[in-house]
Amino acid sequence: MNLTEKTIGSEKIFDGRVIRVRRDTVELPNKHTSTREVVEHPGGVAIVPIDNDGNVHMVRQYRYPLGRLCLELPAGKLEYGEDHRECGLRELGEETGMEAGNFEYLGVFCPSPGFCQELIHIYLATDLKQGKIHLDEDEFLEVEKYPLSDLIKMIHEGKIQDGKTVIGLLLAKDVLNK
Repeated sequence: MNLTEKTIGSEKIFDGRVIRVRRDTVELPNKHTSTREVVEHPGGVAIVPIDNDGNVHMVRQYRYPLGRLCLELPAGKLEYGEDHRECGLRELGEETGMEAGNFEYLGVFCPSPGFCQELIHIYLATDLKQGKIHLDEDEFLEVEKYPLSDLIKMIHEGKIQDGKTVIGLLLAKDVLNK
């Protein structure tokens, strides 16, 4: 059975700084029509920076949509057309002040494929050298270090709920345990 939906019309709804939203009319496999709301997002990169002592350098920042502080991997939004590796190296430096001697690609995932085009790429950063943090002017965060095993425990306890952080830490654990 062909499960593909065919776009037969599209209307721009919103064009913002971070996202764009459109409403598409689609033809379903049974030839009926339906509506799909799509959030266009350029994607992002998350980095798992692990130092020589086995500590992961995390960031704690306020997340307005959730109304609370979150403990997350350093991460950032891609610009449209930007190379994800370059974005990851930039964000690592901006948020933690670090440079990575090794920067290994762990994979990519779709956070919300039911309505959003966003893809998030994950990197493992090792052989770290500390430099100076240089945050964007509208960015406020604190860097904290944790052993990877403590962070995995925090995931299972529900203390870390951010999707990119959960996926990134679990991928890094698997790679490091090989």
